[in-house]
Amino acid sequence: MADGSAGQREWRVTGMDCGSCAAKVRGAVERLPGVADVDVALMAERLRLTLDEGETSPERIEKAVRSVGFGIAPKGARPEKPKGGFVLPDGAFPDAAEGSETDGASNEDEEKAEDAPTSWMKSSKGRLVIGTGALLAAAWASRLGLPAEIAHWAFVLATLVGIVPVAQRAFAMTRAGMLFTIEMLMTIAAGGALIIGEPEEAALVVFLFAVGELLEGVSAGKARDSIRALSKLVPKTARLEVGAKIREVSAETLQIGQVVQVRPGDRVPCDGKVIEGTSGVDESPVTGESVPSLKERGGEVFAGSINAEALLRVRVLRSAEDNTIARIVRLVEEAESARAPTERFIDRFSRIYMPAVVGAALLVAVVPPLAFGMAWGEWVYRALALLLIGCPCALVISVPASITSALSTGARNGMLMKGGAVIEAAARTTHVAFDKTGTLTHGRPRVTDVEVLSGSEDDLLALAAGVESGASHPLGQAICAAAERRGVDAAAATGGRALPGKGAEASIDGVTVSVGSPRLADERGAPTDDLRTRVAALEDEGKTVVIVLRDDVPVGLIALRDEPRADAADAVAQLRNLGISSVMLTGDNPRTAQAIAEGLEIEHRSELMPEDKVAAIRDLTANARVMMIGDGINDAPALAAAHVGVAMGSGTDVALETADAAILRNRVTDVPAKIRLARATMSNIRQNIAIALGLKAIFLVTTVLGITGLWIAILADAGATVLVTINALRLLFFRPTGTPEPTESVSRTDEGIRSDHAAATT
Repeated sequence: MADGSAGQREWRVTGMDCGSCAAKVRGAVERLPGVADVDVALMAERLRLTLDEGETSPERIEKAVRSVGFGIAPKGARPEKPKGGFVLPDGAFPDAAEGSETDGASNEDEEKAEDAPTSWMKSSKGRLVIGTGALLAAAWASRLGLPAEIAHWAFVLATLVGIVPVAQRAFAMTRAGMLFTIEMLMTIAAGGALIIGEPEEAALVVFLFAVGELLEGVSAGKARDSIRALSKLVPKTARLEVGAKIREVSAETLQIGQVVQVRPGDRVPCDGKVIEGTSGVDESPVTGESVPSLKERGGEVFAGSINAEALLRVRVLRSAEDNTIARIVRLVEEAESARAPTERFIDRFSRIYMPAVVGAALLVAVVPPLAFGMAWGEWVYRALALLLIGCPCALVISVPASITSALSTGARNGMLMKGGAVIEAAARTTHVAFDKTGTLTHGRPRVTDVEVLSGSEDDLLALAAGVESGASHPLGQAICAAAERRGVDAAAATGGRALPGKGAEASIDGVTVSVGSPRLADERGAPTDDLRTRVAALEDEGKTVVIVLRDDVPVGLIALRDEPRADAADAVAQLRNLGISSVMLTGDNPRTAQAIAEGLEIEHRSELMPEDKVAAIRDLTANARVMMIGDGINDAPALAAAHVGVAMGSGTDVALETADAAILRNRVTDVPAKIRLARATMSNIRQNIAIALGLKAIFLVTTVLGITGLWIAILADAGATVLVTINALRLLFFRPTGTPEPTESVSRTDEGIRSDHAAATT
């Protein structure tokens, strides 16, 4: 770098249809001085690089990309239509040309034009197909009523009209240092066919090549649309409260702290917190959860979710560029850069493969005539066909097409993965390690048992809630929440105070009421043998027990536990069916850990500090491929130490940033679903590689033996690319989770105390 002024720059590149297109863009810019860290994302249409503008200007970068036939525009600017390459002269098809023009339109019109689906007939590649097809048909028609000489030149003309733009692009890429491209192979093959007197086949090859390019473009567009659909979930406008008035503003301009109204049927324009209103919110566009989630005051809502029932007032928590949808789109796009090891191997292989094919074609053309006196025309023809068969387009696109489809499917189902390397690692998982609190369990203690020694259960809850009113301790909050769900009013209390490490007490109706641990009861001489037996039995179940004392006389006990998620046991069973072992890592005491583990039928390790979890993961990774699931800051080191770290969507930002993947809807069953998707993706990749190499192997042999010719060669090449892309697109319809699991609920011994669905799903 010349002056140390290097910085990262980003552009949107249009016209890329396959992996070889991305390689051409990369090759056009990476040789320029002052350019480093070139990253080309095919599906995101993104070029990102580090640029020292003292050596190379941004304009020179754009000129280099345009020179190889692609459109380029700075990030945020209007996308540019590709100028070069497979484009017939402007005006050749006036209606189509006019229909595709957007010059002079307003920004809003341009945005609508970009979002609207474009007919293939109005695209440059579509016009090339129509044009070459019309010329080819005219040439064939000329054979019926015109002399053979005229028909011959008609096919020559059809070939030249179709091959000229291809040749222009081939020579442009040669000047950029890329000699072995499909465009150059096509130019040599079509030109050679004309030279040896096969204009009819040359014209047919050019037409089939144009059809193949068009189908590649359509397939790539379908894959891109599935990703772009995510960003369209957020509405363009929001109803912003400005004083006593409502003003409709762009959702992108919303600022943290502002208040918006969301009417029934409207999409939520931001990530925010409900400050007024109660309504069911359909979060399926974001998380894939099919059952609407109840949102009340204090509940969080996602941008892109749909308000189903009543008006909500929502305070903005995150800016537009940092909301849930934006983060999902960013993760999916960034994931393209994290290429799978298989993809990197194929890229390296294709760099050797292309020159090898060209060398083999040269030998086929030269050796038989020189060594054995065979006909030059016949063996040159076979060599030209061999060149076309050897194009690695289908092989190069086989991996990224599958990866992109899998990333899109995962995002739609609330499962994010940061790239192909993560997918490949997830598919190889043999062991899954779970954090307990907040992952296998809800992360919030809940009342499970209410046992009365005197009086009624409602009276006992009223006393306990009165003492714990305003408590900040999770156990106290859980007791108050249980009383509220049951409709029990907290008893009026005065003089409340905390008893650190033991509990709390207050005065109710002139009597001192204490709510504390068995240790507090022991200190006050309250427990009886029967009470100690009951406490021990509940603690053996992994529950925390508090005893309610009135003037140091026990009146009852309340048991609480951080209950397992409703689908945790099912998730562990699904993993077992996939041949994957599971283990729970927790900082809890052995008795609590064992009680939870036994209910889930999972191995466990207890009393682990964060560094102990890392040591446990490293111990597992020595002989297995490990996926770690966690949600807290203390899980971040373990997530980083595992082969694949997966953060629960409700977890901290630190865990989400550290992890390789995320589960947005907090379903433990999404863990086996993620592994199923990864395995399906790797299976799809293997199928694609088999299709690409299998077809080429077959037609390489038949071409050398003279069984198949030029038009079959190009049909096999284009057909393989299209088949591979279509096979990859099947992943867009893959259902990794099967039928939706039931909504979460928590069983309780007290039927009057039930889990709050809204709390369970937010």
